[in-house]
Amino acid sequence: MPNIALELGQQSASFGVKSAYGEQQDVDGIRVIPVALTWSGFGGGSDEAGNGGGGGGGWSIPLGAYIRRGDDLRFEPNVVSMLAVAIPFVLFAGRALSRVIRALKK
Repeated sequence: MPNIALELGQQSASFGVKSAYGEQQDVDGIRVIPVALTWSGFGGGSDEAGNGGGGGGGWSIPLGAYIRRGDDLRFEPNVVSMLAVAIPFVLFAGRALSRVIRALKK
């Protein structure tokens, strides 16, 4: 039986920058490069009898795109995705901060 960790490592070698930045698209003379926040994780294991398994998963949040018009290059955010990420972050960060302040007062 092959080593599961090595097999997962070989399969995930193409992740990283390729999953965060999409393929360049040309639309009416405008170059668009999509950008996303990605996360992935894998795990695996086996026992002495040779029974093994593994799995993985991940998610991706589209953040926006780099837009190039002639010599002008700028990032245009995906406002809906930014709000979807920012609202829970602000909620949990605020709760954590209030608990830290409350603990420091005691």
